[in-house]
Amino acid sequence: MANVSPTRGDITSHPDASEMRERYARMLGGRDVALVDGPVFLLGLYCAVSPWILHYTASQPALMTHNLIVGIAIGLLALGFTAAPARMYGLSWAMCALGVWMIVSPWIVGESPDTGVVLNNIIIGALALVLGLMCTATAAKSAPRP
Repeated sequence: MANVSPTRGDITSHPDASEMRERYARMLGGRDVALVDGPVFLLGLYCAVSPWILHYTASQPALMTHNLIVGIAIGLLALGFTAAPARMYGLSWAMCALGVWMIVSPWIVGESPDTGVVLNNIIIGALALVLGLMCTATAAKSAPRP
């Protein structure tokens, strides 16, 4: 019968132990902002469906399409932040730009938007801006220094 006891061997004698420790530290080093990825995705999802939630699909068709596209873009950025954080956190500034755009878009894209539409886009834009700044700050903190 095979020995299946829960004892573990000592890995310090493994020839690649130091390399494995360094790789594990690198992998965890870029995940300081992992708690931001989920809220960014949820914000993108809400932005995409908010015209139907707030029922301004008939009164603001241009803003309906706009919010859908921008929400998908925010969601894709969040998925990118999760899947390839080392490559994607350079795009954190894009998230900030999307936030600023969401704040001003009701007056540029919409046609005399009402208060609910304006507040919705301002709140989404402010949250996108704050989350983008958090991603940018974390990326700057964890970037390798020369």
